[in-house]
Amino acid sequence: MFDARQMRNRSGVSDTDPDIERRLIEMIRATPDWVKFERIASMTATCRRLALIGLRDRYPQATEEELKLRLASLELDRETMIKVFHWDPQVEGY
Repeated sequence: MFDARQMRNRSGVSDTDPDIERRLIEMIRATPDWVKFERIASMTATCRRLALIGLRDRYPQATEEELKLRLASLELDRETMIKVFHWDPQVEGY
């Protein structure tokens, strides 16, 4: 069984009431995996949308293709970007 005091000892600090923390962890554990995966996918999509907004702001003249490359360069390593897309983020910018 989960003991919220153990969590506080591990992290060193907790401003959450131990009973509330215990309930929260129980709710998370009771959540079906597919719901957790949906939430992760949704957060990932939101992060990508926000990154794309930032790229559009930094590169207002960029085409959609260029923006896709810039977005990919934020997620992929330089070698992959060069090999697959012939796009060097160090040269073109992120």
